[in-house]
Amino acid sequence: MKIVDIKNLTKTYKKNRGIINLTFSIEEGEIFGFIGPNGAGKSTTIRTLLNFIYPTSGSATIFGKDIVKHSKEIRQNVGYLPSEVHYYDDMKVIDLLKYSAGFYKKFNSKRMKELAERLDLDLHRKIEDLSFGNRKKVGIVQALLHEPKLLILDEPTNGLDPLMQNTFFELLTEEREKGTTIIFSSHILSEVQKMCDRVAIIKEGELIKVETIENLTKNNLKNITITFEQSEPIDFDLEGVVKKEVNGNEMTLLYRGDMKALLNKLNTLPVQDLIIEEPTLEEVFMHYYEK
Repeated sequence: MKIVDIKNLTKTYKKNRGIINLTFSIEEGEIFGFIGPNGAGKSTTIRTLLNFIYPTSGSATIFGKDIVKHSKEIRQNVGYLPSEVHYYDDMKVIDLLKYSAGFYKKFNSKRMKELAERLDLDLHRKIEDLSFGNRKKVGIVQALLHEPKLLILDEPTNGLDPLMQNTFFELLTEEREKGTTIIFSSHILSEVQKMCDRVAIIKEGELIKVETIENLTKNNLKNITITFEQSEPIDFDLEGVVKKEVNGNEMTLLYRGDMKALLNKLNTLPVQDLIIEEPTLEEVFMHYYEK
């Protein structure tokens, strides 16, 4: 079942870049990565889906309901963590969480305490006394508290230390096991590679590709490191070489050609060592961005 279905979604501004004709869908129970550098249109897409800003054209549904006409209903079952969290400074954490839970008509004090304990968050401190990382934890508890069917996370680990990031990923895995669908927007590609099933790459407001992580990193693209016996220049011209760097007697290639052709070529050269690896998501991403 499609939890999110986006068709030609466009949001244009006079001066700032928005998003142009985005079309993709997200299945139930999926952790869906949304990647691109800052300014690519990730937050604009999320804010349009949540009906904080109106689309210029195109449409989208969440749980089969139109994002503009049924935004109130939709929000009852959505948990949202913005990239920057802003709260009333003079409230205590516990009061803020109870207040926000009131919007969802679901307040589970046991769940609130469990989440706060897992994240090492003091419920009785005032917001103004919290560090950026602790404010982020408040945002995480707030997003998870009403047990949403869809979680939308915008740069969620920003401000969390490595131990807390691990706890956060554990919480997400548990939510997913309950059937929750998660949109994970980030520019930290190692996190996306670790957590997500599929990923959408966005560049300058336009969708470049939607693909499974497995296909993206195995998409015939290989990292090849060749060590030659000498460091004299070697003529290496072969179809399928996306990128080539030479450092002394070592040559590194990003290669998407025929393996037999590569091995036949290497057979004629003074090769000392050869390493063939899958590229990281980062390298694949850079390849799409440089094209």
